[in-house]
Amino acid sequence: MRCKPLPLLSLSYLYRVRVAQDSTQRAGTAVTGPATTARTLLPTLVPALLVGVVTSLVLLGVSTAAEELQHVLWGNLPDALGIGRYSVLWMCVMLVATGVAVGLVVWRAPGHAGPDPATTGLDAPVLPPAVLPGLLLATALVLAGGPSLGPENPIIAVNVSLAVWAGLRFFPRTEERGWAALAEAGTIGALFGTPVAAALVISEALAGQRIRGRLWDSLFAPLAAAGAGSLTTALVSEPGFDLRLPPFGHPGWTDLLASLVVASVGAVLGMCAVYAFPFVHGAFSRLRHPMLMLPAGGAVLGLLAALGGHLTLFKGLDEIAELARDPDGWTAGGFATMTVVKLAALLVAASCGFRGGRIFPAVFVGTALGLCAHALVPGVHPAVGVSAAVLGILLAITRQGWVSLFVAAVLVASPGMLALLCIASLPAWLLVTGRPQMQLRADGTAVR
Repeated sequence: MRCKPLPLLSLSYLYRVRVAQDSTQRAGTAVTGPATTARTLLPTLVPALLVGVVTSLVLLGVSTAAEELQHVLWGNLPDALGIGRYSVLWMCVMLVATGVAVGLVVWRAPGHAGPDPATTGLDAPVLPPAVLPGLLLATALVLAGGPSLGPENPIIAVNVSLAVWAGLRFFPRTEERGWAALAEAGTIGALFGTPVAAALVISEALAGQRIRGRLWDSLFAPLAAAGAGSLTTALVSEPGFDLRLPPFGHPGWTDLLASLVVASVGAVLGMCAVYAFPFVHGAFSRLRHPMLMLPAGGAVLGLLAALGGHLTLFKGLDEIAELARDPDGWTAGGFATMTVVKLAALLVAASCGFRGGRIFPAVFVGTALGLCAHALVPGVHPAVGVSAAVLGILLAITRQGWVSLFVAAVLVASPGMLALLCIASLPAWLLVTGRPQMQLRADGTAVR
């Protein structure tokens, strides 16, 4: 018996997050037509919910395995050897060893653990199933070993590939793009613990496309997937992004000025890394072999960790919580050092072939920069400094406006902060729009 096509997937081009924007579509204005009927949308609900739950479980599985391995590598093992857990020697040894381990996976695993991560973003490619075990292993090793990358890009790639493979296997007449959109939405919802982030990303992707129905018709199934993913994550791991910085009340004129300046500085600093990206990537590419590129990158990361301290290791979420617990615990010079070192570590890790995403380490860079602004000018409220700096850095690194605004806002649980961030995003966006992105083409040139 032939499977009937799911209505969602036959119309999946309406909300396809990953498809490249055609220039003729960009030139047109969005048009709306009759709303999709409930009879059409309802059958999409169960597949969307199922995909959302699975994407969250994949993320949680990899994260849990990486955390256990991290505890062994950075706790049990150095304790057994009588070496300081975060001594300079151990940090250098572990980062080089991580480079060797990931290099072996990239070299020998089927499909070389996916494409060069410098050429990919959140719009992940669909990979053959045989490539996924190597990519998952490389990602877990990176998360546990200390390089400054997060799980988002490779986990999205794995979930998209699994969803497309399973979806087309059981519903062969459906479209690949629809399953990919569900998987991306579910993973983003799971990553941030809320479907709002996924809805914002999808809405941004739809901008400039011709939409023949209502926007919420296009968002219905992806939002269901994102909701299922975020709820699964919340039930299992109770994620939270609120840094519990000193309470921020009503914004004042000085807060507005501070947010404008700090967000702009963050955008400029982030663009420094963006402009350096092709050159650093090119330098590592000259080594040609992953067993040279990745250990060399690990050695550089070890030296950076020796300079910046152990807080500049790993993806950065636990580390920003430690910074936020004591906003006055470091000098302006200490915060500045961590800002520069973490940004350099992100640049090196993303350039030499480590598998991982850039959002979470960029949040650490912004947090350290914001606290540096507070240390330099005590009148800058820590919450304002951190949120504005994270906004500017993420705009430069990701070029995702809604995601940048969302992440910056959720770090501080204050309604008054959102208005400041909306205004602060304007000059920061002018500094980054139309400029190269932190993503490369196959020939090594930057995407614009």
